[in-house]
Amino acid sequence: MHPAFKKIIPSKKTTIRFAAFTAGLIVLFFILDLIFKLPPVPQYSTVVTADKGEIIHAFLSKDEKWRFKISTKEMHPDLKKAFINKEDKYFYYHPGINIFAISRAAFNNVIKNKKTSGASTITMQVVRLLEPRDRTYLNKFVEIFRALQLELHYSKEEILELYINFVPYGSNIEGVKAASLLYFQKSPEQLSLAQIVSLTIIPNRPVSLNPQRHPQVLMTERNKWLARFAEEELFDASRIQDALKENIYAVRKPLPKKAQHLSIRLHRKYPRLTEINTNIKLTTQERAQIILENYMARIKQMGIHNSAVIIFNNETKKTEAYIGSPDFDDKEFDGQVDGVNAIRSPGSTLKPFIYGMAFDKGLLTPKMVIEDIPTNFDGYIPTNFDEHFNGLVSVEKSLAYSLNIPAVKTIEQLNPAVVTKTLVKSGFKQIKRDEAHLGLSLSLGGCGVTLEELAHLYTIFAQNGMLYNYPILQQDSSSFSAPVLSEASSYMISEILTQITRPDLPNNMQSSFHIPHIAWKTGTSYGRKDAWCVGYNKKYTIGVWLGNFDATGVHELTGTDIATPLLFELFNTLDYNSLQHWFFKPKSLQLRTVCTFSGLPMGEHCTESMIDQYIPKVSPNQPCQHMKEYVVSANLAYSYCTSCTPDGGYITKTYPNISAALADFYDSQHIPYEKPPAHNPMCVRIMQDLGPKIVMPTNNKEYLIERAVPTEIQLKCIVPNDVVKIYWYLNGKFYKEATPKEEVFFLPEEGITKISCSDDRGRNSSVSITTDFY
Repeated sequence: MHPAFKKIIPSKKTTIRFAAFTAGLIVLFFILDLIFKLPPVPQYSTVVTADKGEIIHAFLSKDEKWRFKISTKEMHPDLKKAFINKEDKYFYYHPGINIFAISRAAFNNVIKNKKTSGASTITMQVVRLLEPRDRTYLNKFVEIFRALQLELHYSKEEILELYINFVPYGSNIEGVKAASLLYFQKSPEQLSLAQIVSLTIIPNRPVSLNPQRHPQVLMTERNKWLARFAEEELFDASRIQDALKENIYAVRKPLPKKAQHLSIRLHRKYPRLTEINTNIKLTTQERAQIILENYMARIKQMGIHNSAVIIFNNETKKTEAYIGSPDFDDKEFDGQVDGVNAIRSPGSTLKPFIYGMAFDKGLLTPKMVIEDIPTNFDGYIPTNFDEHFNGLVSVEKSLAYSLNIPAVKTIEQLNPAVVTKTLVKSGFKQIKRDEAHLGLSLSLGGCGVTLEELAHLYTIFAQNGMLYNYPILQQDSSSFSAPVLSEASSYMISEILTQITRPDLPNNMQSSFHIPHIAWKTGTSYGRKDAWCVGYNKKYTIGVWLGNFDATGVHELTGTDIATPLLFELFNTLDYNSLQHWFFKPKSLQLRTVCTFSGLPMGEHCTESMIDQYIPKVSPNQPCQHMKEYVVSANLAYSYCTSCTPDGGYITKTYPNISAALADFYDSQHIPYEKPPAHNPMCVRIMQDLGPKIVMPTNNKEYLIERAVPTEIQLKCIVPNDVVKIYWYLNGKFYKEATPKEEVFFLPEEGITKISCSDDRGRNSSVSITTDFY
């Protein structure tokens, strides 16, 4: 070998030393990598979008920045191309640092004493964005180390993504997506080439190139870069010419604030999500918002300040609108409270569900009659909304007129625990918490529900008895479904709730307003603190609530007069020309002839009939017994039992077969009805089963009486119509003689009191109560 080449080629010893040195550096790098971990990536802002990607709300990051995440896959190709060409042409080829660029910059800085920029790669710029430092030679070495670290732990696309998302645009704006939305009110994929180039160069001088404050300066700088890109043939010449002609129109505008209650709720639930994609339909949301705001403006003089609306689409099975209050910024009346998710008393709105369960359990059919009379349910004594009673009413009228006593009787037959468990399975969270304490009052609003839960329950009727998931989030792909009611019972409930001859139709509504083709139910809570109306048709289920978040009652606040007009207006706006006949009778439901007086299949003494719907092998099938045959004397003076029927001189005659409680109600209201004659006074049989039934006070109940102002307790019993006198005893001592209809009161002593009642036929009964004074 020529001696000159020997001088150039390193010796074996030198090569080994160099390899050892290189290996040492690599080992040192990995050790330092383990010791000095990369800094965590700062949290992004959260954006909430509607079903088509429109932004409805956004939240600052924890460090108060507008910083929206965008992936390189979502990025406009021109934007990616412009950034790489301008900032780091060899981005995809270097390991995080560009040795040649660094060498050139070092040569200029040291030898020529001239500062040169351009040595920093995109990776190194990401390091500075994540860990800002003063620009010193020592920090430059730290940046180099961190850049190599980034390349070790992140892919090129991930590094570019970090850069695109963290580049500064002045003030608290970081990242291309935030700048695009705030300055141009566009998403990055909608930007023009001129806007893309503008966003590419602003990060170098975010203050002097601010597009709102210095548009002309920015346009001059932008055109310089467009000319460079033209020389490099980075984009089509025609596109660059169009971009050169485009003026800069950039005004920083606040991001949308729609569906604020929902957005806040979702952000709290998913704080780390950068984008929350909802199923909210923006047009539906905005139209419902306008309707609600205008409606509240019309009724605010009544002292009603709060309301909420939720809209489910029954066809798509998605939540389409969510309005927690008409004015989020109304601080005087707690506008930031979410009325859709607030727990309130539902009033009568659970009644359709209770009757639907009763249909499926074989307890009732629509035409069956039920007693609507004053009733003591073991100390619980409900009344109707208008404080009147109707005697015997059909089930369909009981629901259409929202009568309370029939609903309580029905839930008593079902067992409140059965109803409660079904509601818990249907998603009622507060009812689940209170499950052990709920009873008959559940049917009249004695529980806590949210508007969202209640409206979701009504989708069961719209979906033929099935409960489906109506997701708010697009990410929610669960296809939950469960049968809650039968198709037959859902149809019967819908048929009742579509009737327009009912008291919960607002005054003059029939003549002054287009009544939508929907099924609906109203509710008013105790004290008139909540007004509800939930309606549904084939397309939508809509729930509305009105009241005051501070629970102030208002005399005018009823579901009928306040909530129903709002519901009708929403349906008329969203689905004006809906089908009149939108639900159809299922094959599992059949028709039968029943007695007009009882709603049961025709019995021996029935003379008038009508048609009723029933579920075969489920609905009650016992024959009607609304009339009972009596053996009476020829002069109709006395009736006889099997023990005292004479050998002759008697006839048989039918009389209404009504309960003692109903007879007592008819007598108290002076309602005429044909009574059977008094029983034969010569009969020696004592009929224990017809003895007095004490209905007040309730047996084995504890009564609390205020010592300063003691309240007397009423004594009341129900007796057969042949009883003229009754006798009351307290702890075995005679207290008072009275007629069956006479009101009797007493003040008990502290402790246990035994109360007995005897009638003039020698029959008696007793109850015991416990009294405490406070």
